[in-house]
Amino acid sequence: MSYSKPKRKVDDEHRQFQERWTLQYFFVEFNGNATCLICKEKVAVLKEYNLKRHYSTKHGDQYEKYQEDERKKRATQLQRELTSQQTLFYKAKKDADAAVEASYVVSEMIAKAGKPFTEGQFMKDCMLKVADILCPEKKNMFNNPSLSANTVAERITELSSDIYDQLRGKAGVFTAYSVALDESTGKTDNAHLAIFVRGINEKVEVTEELLSLCPMHGRTTAKDIFQQLGDAIERAGLPWNRLVGVTTDGAPSMTGKKNGLVALVQRKLEEEHADPAVVLHCIIHQQALCSKCLKYEHVMSVVLKCINYIRSRSLQHRQFRAFLEEIEATYGDVLYFTEVRWLSRGNVLKRFFELRTEVKRFMEDGRMDVPEFDDPKWVMDLAFLVDITQELNILNLKLQGPGQLITAAYESVKAFSTKLRLWKTQLSAKNLSHFTTCRSLVEEGIAFNGDEYASAVENLLQEFDKRFVDFKAHRDTFELFADPFSADVESVPNFLQMELIDLQCNSELKTKFREAQGNADKTAQFLRELPPRFPELSKVFSRVMCLFGSKYLCEKLFSAMNFNKCKFRSRLSDAHLEAVLRVSTVNTIRANVARLCEQKCCQVSGKK
Repeated sequence: MSYSKPKRKVDDEHRQFQERWTLQYFFVEFNGNATCLICKEKVAVLKEYNLKRHYSTKHGDQYEKYQEDERKKRATQLQRELTSQQTLFYKAKKDADAAVEASYVVSEMIAKAGKPFTEGQFMKDCMLKVADILCPEKKNMFNNPSLSANTVAERITELSSDIYDQLRGKAGVFTAYSVALDESTGKTDNAHLAIFVRGINEKVEVTEELLSLCPMHGRTTAKDIFQQLGDAIERAGLPWNRLVGVTTDGAPSMTGKKNGLVALVQRKLEEEHADPAVVLHCIIHQQALCSKCLKYEHVMSVVLKCINYIRSRSLQHRQFRAFLEEIEATYGDVLYFTEVRWLSRGNVLKRFFELRTEVKRFMEDGRMDVPEFDDPKWVMDLAFLVDITQELNILNLKLQGPGQLITAAYESVKAFSTKLRLWKTQLSAKNLSHFTTCRSLVEEGIAFNGDEYASAVENLLQEFDKRFVDFKAHRDTFELFADPFSADVESVPNFLQMELIDLQCNSELKTKFREAQGNADKTAQFLRELPPRFPELSKVFSRVMCLFGSKYLCEKLFSAMNFNKCKFRSRLSDAHLEAVLRVSTVNTIRANVARLCEQKCCQVSGKK
């Protein structure tokens, strides 16, 4: 019985290129293969017999005449020529790859700046002019990137698709996620539904990104919104049973008990045998609604009348600015008031108060009679409104921002309620330590009625106490997350009690938590380092970390949407609009430009 000898594999022989082969056969090693210096052919199998056969059959007659130093000189010359050719091709490829990368980077900047796609060609023309002056010998390099309108649109779409693909990859490993959604109508009367997702994985890494921007061409009922939400969740590969929270603007179509969006979501979760989602009304919206309880219409009406008189008439506006410039006033103009902007009222009142003397002098010049300027009581009311709206603006700014922990937002609201109680007591005693604008008028001799303003603060406090019911319902969970080492063990659910006792008795973990407290990134790091013997606590903490406290991201996106799809770009398609907004509002994911460049085949501009 005969046995065949197993074939040897070339890779198993670990053959190496011998330096002497360069002089003997005019070969060099390049990328693991032997390359002939004379004809540039490659020999795949690194074996001396193969090199010798190639040399003797193709080049032996011509190159055998070179001996010793002359042969060495010829080999060196051939090596130099090969290196020069390889460098030439490598440089051409490198320049082409750089041109593609540059087109992606510029397109991303155009999207983030909200500029039209046609700005790409304009930017390229500018770069060519600059290169013509600063480095004319390199002008051709600046001409390589393709930045036509179609190319910029394509690049932005590809950047958006890459971000969305990364989001889908992360969504597949979310242990819990929540959504924040809002619907708005743009300047072209087209309604859009913005859906943001905030998810967390087993490594306690939080991802917060735009899930979908859905055009609503028909009605915007709760059923329609739920359909769009369901489609967006399924496209991203998110399982319904891991949805733990929904944050809305509190509109009836969102929060209706029977047929509202929230009711439909809870019904869907019940079908999936999942726990009910935590439903929250945007904390910033609730704070803005509380601010409207300040009944000082007699102040705002006069302020707005003066501002509108000055700014709605071109001549009056020019004369007012010239007047302020002439007297070297601190500010050069008054601000317009916009009801829908959260910080508008406080900023308008502060600027008007600081320019009240100048406005009075301007109005007295035969323009409009404003007797309120001579009423000390009205001026004091204005000062009080300035002080209280400034504090409300400070609170509003604390509630804004991406990636904010819901517990931090709720703690800011609780702290403001405590401040209101303090101010009420101090105003009754005419203590103006925290009302600097009112104090400045008192120093000028204007009377201050402390009880009246204390009553206004009490009304604001009552409004804050009535609101935020949804946050108060989960107060125990939020407090457990904010400081588990101070939580009352008896007040938490039974399935958490044993783990909580073990946690509170661990001094090492307690020290680490104190160092991380209040910081979202450090808190996530603490949870990552939490030992596996606390599974239920880790699950509760993860659910809290992925909750949206507000729909700030939705409002920010709508501002960008109105800026992009204005009357000058009304034909911007829904697909391109979503791509632009996804690229411009990205938070935790960055487009992989290097990977996108690898998929392109040396695309450079054809325009010379």
